[in-house]
Amino acid sequence: MADKNTVFQQKSTLNVRGTLLDLSSPKIMGILNLTPDSFYDGGRNNTLTAALKKTEQLLTEGADMIDVGAYSSRPGAVHISEEEEHERMIPVIRAIIREFPGTILSIDTFRSGIARASVQEGAGMINDISAGSLDENMFKTIAEIKVPYILMHMKGTPQNMAQNTDYENITADVCRYFSEKISQLKEMGVYDLIIDPGFGFAKTLEQNYELLSNLEALKICGHPVLAAVSRKSMVYKLLDSDAEHALNGTTAVNTIALMKGANILRVHDVKEAKEVIRIVNQLKNS
Repeated sequence: MADKNTVFQQKSTLNVRGTLLDLSSPKIMGILNLTPDSFYDGGRNNTLTAALKKTEQLLTEGADMIDVGAYSSRPGAVHISEEEEHERMIPVIRAIIREFPGTILSIDTFRSGIARASVQEGAGMINDISAGSLDENMFKTIAEIKVPYILMHMKGTPQNMAQNTDYENITADVCRYFSEKISQLKEMGVYDLIIDPGFGFAKTLEQNYELLSNLEALKICGHPVLAAVSRKSMVYKLLDSDAEHALNGTTAVNTIALMKGANILRVHDVKEAKEVIRIVNQLKNS
């Protein structure tokens, strides 16, 4: 079953510090949370030893890159200072680069100062939940540090996004949002971009599934799409469960996302995501 959608030409390679990352086949981004209060694994990896052990597990199971976050962005999360985020983040980056050389590290931050410091330490990608909206210097910084940039759709902040769920048409609104942001970045010479529709960020459960159903529409933006649904409330609330028991539902949603064109799965559970990719690739190549 070959992909018949050839209307939109989508960029499929990214320059990660001189190495080309080929996204023509889906890739896996393993999640490494350094926070004490993330919605699923908060507090599990917030020591250096635990973070390195988790990194080894993610890489062994087949992660193509590791997304390191030191600021919890769950709904209603406590806001922390840039200094605290820096203190959590930088020692772990240094340790991972030392222990696992060659690892592609994506840094989950909306702060340009953290982005710059992380890349100076060896990180290769920035993952910004605010797409530059929470730091006016982020786009300029990305243009200067020259690493791939993941821009996510969100309205408001993690503290108030649950109250910002009004849309005329969620799919059209998200596409318009990315079109405007991408235009700004390209004017600044930034072309290595990934878009993340922001499942769970300023969206109701119904809106999340409407966006998932229409995920192929994001191809019009011309850049790879990242799907981050792992163990989120859009999965477990629908199933009357909780994050701890949401792996099966996550696998189902990841499968749908891949079938609808996602290029990267951001996940807590790498082994299971790897199996999904193998099955979907086999189906598409049959």
